[in-house]
Amino acid sequence: MSPASSHDAVFVARRRFFDEGRSVSGIVAAPILRSWERCAEQGLDVSRSPSLEPPTAHELRELQERHARLGRLARPELDALQGDARLTGSVVILTDTAGVVLDMVGDAAFAGRAAEVALRPGVSWNEAATGTNAIGTALVERQPIAVHGAEHFFERHGILACAAAPLIDPRGNVAGALDMTGPAAIRHVHALGLMRLAAEQIEHRFFSEGFEHCTMLRFHADRALVGTPREGVLAFAEGVLVGANRRGLDLMKLDWSAINRAKLAALLPGIRPSDQIQPLRGPEGARLYGRLLDAPHRATRGRPIAPRPPTTPAPSGEIEPILGEEMQASLSRAVRLVNAGIPLLLLGETGSGKDVFARRVHAESARRDKPFVPVNCAALPESLIESELFGYEAGAFTGARRQGAPGLLRQADGGVLFLDEIGDMPLALQSRLLRVLQDKQVSPLGGGKPVPVDFALICATHQSLSTLLAAGAFRQDLYFRIAQYVVERPPVRHHPDRLALVRRLWRQLGGETAGVELSAEVERLLAAYEWPGNFRQLVGTLRALLVLGEPGQPVDVSALPAEIRAAAPSCDMMVSAPAPVSLAEHTRTALQAALDASDGNVSRAARRLGIDRSTYYRRLLKEKERGR
Repeated sequence: MSPASSHDAVFVARRRFFDEGRSVSGIVAAPILRSWERCAEQGLDVSRSPSLEPPTAHELRELQERHARLGRLARPELDALQGDARLTGSVVILTDTAGVVLDMVGDAAFAGRAAEVALRPGVSWNEAATGTNAIGTALVERQPIAVHGAEHFFERHGILACAAAPLIDPRGNVAGALDMTGPAAIRHVHALGLMRLAAEQIEHRFFSEGFEHCTMLRFHADRALVGTPREGVLAFAEGVLVGANRRGLDLMKLDWSAINRAKLAALLPGIRPSDQIQPLRGPEGARLYGRLLDAPHRATRGRPIAPRPPTTPAPSGEIEPILGEEMQASLSRAVRLVNAGIPLLLLGETGSGKDVFARRVHAESARRDKPFVPVNCAALPESLIESELFGYEAGAFTGARRQGAPGLLRQADGGVLFLDEIGDMPLALQSRLLRVLQDKQVSPLGGGKPVPVDFALICATHQSLSTLLAAGAFRQDLYFRIAQYVVERPPVRHHPDRLALVRRLWRQLGGETAGVELSAEVERLLAAYEWPGNFRQLVGTLRALLVLGEPGQPVDVSALPAEIRAAAPSCDMMVSAPAPVSLAEHTRTALQAALDASDGNVSRAARRLGIDRSTYYRRLLKEKERGR
């Protein structure tokens, strides 16, 4: 599409189009104009703000569960883009096919501003509801779209600058959208390109499930791009095209009407299955390179390979951290304590499995048939956390639902409330939470009558609460209320047999069933790596290797992320002669290594470790003080 219209030109176009009813063709980008025309035809009033009610937390969880597969396939891109979004004061958004926001990551302060115009999880941003905007318009136009400031249909949305790309599934259906939104005062020139690339990677990942029976053609005009998310992909069942990505169709000069019609024999006469890259002659004699991989249920290298299963054996979509005997004993004790109504505090580094441990406690407790309500205190904007936790009466504040909302504390009644990153809860809310724990009742915003609640409480943090207590950032009375029993989740680097851990997780992810093996060198490097992001980073890396691997071929070292390959020179020392190193020394080493690998860029270093930039600064300063 053409570049976004200039600021002044858009205001001229708005006056001509909305006030005078005149043509503005050539003044604003064609997709923006088409969207304005559609919105006007649907009867939307440009001077009125749309009425958008956010869902309850229960409704939002049900929505996210219905789209769990899309959320799982998009998660690597959301995680990768989160740091870029924070640096630019933006948020990255995943929506379903109707434009309903499923997930939002990035800058918490801007997320609070966006919520003022109802840009928040659970709210629909399709064009019919919210007028011209990047999400809704990209879904209608089926192409990446940038909508800046006054290009939005509704004036109230002029504070936003958005760029979105639709997600097209292998059968040509719109599966959702990926969007980056920030303040209109800052033009993020790379946002649209980032969304294009990220959408391409998600669409490439769509083929990891549901096409196990197919013969797959993976190809590109550039030999070096075969085997990467930039490659074209065509899936054939009994020789007929049943799935494709957009790049694959473009390279073959096809469109989506070719699905269930085009035949492999006609597209590439004489091609034979091979796991080696071979030259291909495309349409009009175009030079292509690719691999034709036979369906996995047929013989590969003389032995049958089972179909690749979905990579989410656990109902929650998570691979559980392996619990040794000591942690199994801690789990049993935790269950007994929760049954007795005694609060738990889980300590551990980011990615060490605190959330999974809490869910296991709930699943084995007497409250297993009642709700498990997780709340990430660090993810909720400070302006929203009070209403989300305690609920509110009708009309309690601008934008409140007409019927009010019960709040997460009341939704946990009878079950387990899990407050993750409790150390990030603002002081004012700490005092309100303490009153709830003391009085066993919740008073919603807006002066509503107190409502009795009964829930078991599990809190978690990766921060040192004793440090926060000393700094006056955490209430001492609340600490003693929530920390009546403390469980510490150990980091992956303290696991007694990391090689066995890697192999067990690989089996859980379905690597053996899919016939994809890790080479001995890859296993050695994975076992030797320190894993600063702990189980979350380890499982994410293994998932990526499973996607990149091919049945019957060991995964090679070249498939490993750069930071793991870079750590290889010191691997022998770490594996063969592990010296007794303190936790503080490990922390200092991980912080400095991430900084070195990021050329001194603190934001990139924080992203490498899977933590916030502010958290990285605090830890770095703390460890430097210790080292003096």
